[in-house]
Amino acid sequence: MATKEKTGIVVSNKMNKTIVVLVENRYAHPVYGKTLKTSKRFMAHDEFQECNLGDQVTISETRPISRNKRWKVKQIINKAILSN
Repeated sequence: MATKEKTGIVVSNKMNKTIVVLVENRYAHPVYGKTLKTSKRFMAHDEFQECNLGDQVTISETRPISRNKRWKVKQIINKAILSN
């Protein structure tokens, strides 16, 4: 059985070894055909605390790590360019 993977944007990294990833999904409405967008937030385990706000990451499903964490960071696709 293959593990599930999702790609999204890091929206929070304030917790210790945990990030929140926003994953967007687009689909066509079953009757009208209009493209709709939904989003969901996943808590993911970031062992080395490498992720920052705005990074694009791939997360993969894993065993339960805590009450809300069932995903872990697989790779960082794009690092965010932070401007202050």
